[in-house]
Amino acid sequence: MRRPFALLAGALLVGAFAVPASAADGDHGFTIKDPRITESSGLAASHLHPGIYWTHNDSNDGPYIYAVDSRTGKTVATVTLSGVGSPRDVEAISIGPGNQIYVGDIGDNHGGKWPSVWIYKLREPKVLKDQTVRATQYVVKYSDGARDAESLVVHPRTGRVYIIDKKEDGGHLYEGPARLSSSGTNVFRPVAAVDLWATDAAYSPDGRQLAVRGYFGGIAYAWNDGRIKREGRLDVPLQGQGESITYSADGTELLYGSEGAGSPVQAESAPGADGAPRSPSAQGGSAFDGSGLGGSGGLKASAIAAVVVAAAAVFGLGRLLRRR
Repeated sequence: MRRPFALLAGALLVGAFAVPASAADGDHGFTIKDPRITESSGLAASHLHPGIYWTHNDSNDGPYIYAVDSRTGKTVATVTLSGVGSPRDVEAISIGPGNQIYVGDIGDNHGGKWPSVWIYKLREPKVLKDQTVRATQYVVKYSDGARDAESLVVHPRTGRVYIIDKKEDGGHLYEGPARLSSSGTNVFRPVAAVDLWATDAAYSPDGRQLAVRGYFGGIAYAWNDGRIKREGRLDVPLQGQGESITYSADGTELLYGSEGAGSPVQAESAPGADGAPRSPSAQGGSAFDGSGLGGSGGLKASAIAAVVVAAAAVFGLGRLLRRR
């Protein structure tokens, strides 16, 4: 995944301030221990196997997805996808009705120049073991031209697939056809604005909430039959390179993942769960609210201070480099 230099440097500096998963308040997360998983860019709670989360690498990997046990952090199954081409930039994973896993090869390291991208679909294995599973490959285009995206969600009731593109000033929610076609091109059309530089998204198990995260924040939306309505900010943990989000299988927690070797997956109460407010305040956001660095997302004061320091350092370095 490609990012501007400023964000890359900022993420590295911010990582120094991040709270380890094991030390976070109320944490019920885990650490991914598989040395092969160094660019975990998507996360989905298993529908069949309690405590199991599916993930995948971003790029420079084959057609693989990994089942990680949240109790140990270890990979308990590696699934190889057959019947698909060579993955290019896999950025998202989501599970829809009928225990169908959707893998989004939707990233664009060239800044939105690929004429088409791909979605792969396979049934979640009933037995967790290393195996090869045949997948269906779908060709995707956008009605308004090529773009970069890292967020793919499948509605848990309708099975309709949506993609959120990734833009610094906020992107759009794109709606796919009611049913994807494996024999033709599937055109996705923009249906709603998203106030975030989105790196991943997830539906609540009942399909009534849409959670969208960025590098430094997140937004909770009411799904509202696709006419999304902003409800407030998500309490996103500060991570070095925040790339993934999923609801727990019971919908009580949101789990946030980050890229990197031995990357932490941190948990926070989902809006409306365990006494957490269903509509966190959407007023009086911080300087990172909405666009730019990825939304305010309910960052705590100390975290915001760290981001400010990082931003100042990065922007100062940028000026020095531009003078040379």
